[in-house]
Amino acid sequence: MTDTWDPAGAGVLRLPTGRLIRGRGLRHPLPPGPEPTLAVHLLGSPPPSVTWESVWLRWPDFRLPADRATARAVLTEAWNRAPVERVEVACSGGRGRTGTALACLAVLDGVPAAEAVAYVRRNYHPRAVETPWQRRYVVRFAAA
Repeated sequence: MTDTWDPAGAGVLRLPTGRLIRGRGLRHPLPPGPEPTLAVHLLGSPPPSVTWESVWLRWPDFRLPADRATARAVLTEAWNRAPVERVEVACSGGRGRTGTALACLAVLDGVPAAEAVAYVRRNYHPRAVETPWQRRYVVRFAAA
């Protein structure tokens, strides 16, 4: 078993069940403290190499995941591991794709899909989930 994130840590989102997931932008330095156990990188091209376990979801900037079934499987695994591991979700800037993924994780955690974007904006970043199609993706994520 691994420790989870400090709830007061930079970019850490507490989901209603108490799961802690860190969102961040890869353009920014790694926050101080422990490294992730699992990082989900949401990028259009391969991510930089890291020393911890990572998964790359091909997800171009301002768009949606290239393979939605794989995205659902990876996000479900991240949600399942979050109670006992340090799970991080990251894109370049840490808002659009990261916010969309965090909203999908909130849906998995029981937040109604229609409220998930507002939940993430309130508890993670006010400009998370940047495009209308990303907002629709969160709603459709719940229905899939």
